Amino acid sequence: MLNETNQIERIIQESVPGKQITLAHVIASPISAVYESLGVSEQGAIGILALTPYETAIIAADIAGKSADVEISFVDRFTGSLMFSGDVQSVETALQNILDYFENTLSFSIVEMTRS
Repeated sequence: MLNETNQIERIIQESVPGKQITLAHVIASPISAVYESLGVSEQGAIGILALTPYETAIIAADIAGKSADVEISFVDRFTGSLMFSGDVQSVETALQNILDYFENTLSFSIVEMTRS
């Protein structure tokens, strides 16, 4: 990009993660292909979360496992991704408990839980 004096401008972009949950979604009754491609056993529902800072995915996984009968399928402290499975009610309960804790205790910005 050239500026007004015809010199090249350099733009540095960096990601500065805030304290937020940007995705909290329940996939109720996924098709078999979804379970198969993810390598997750068919249990009724899959919960997906995206968090920043990324390490907080570990806290969310712990809350999910303690608050409902869910199986942690994937947790990544380098991308802030968490996936777990169980029956629909357990997945929804786990997601809601995570959202409540992160909003009320850790003062995170959260999104509403969505469902498909």
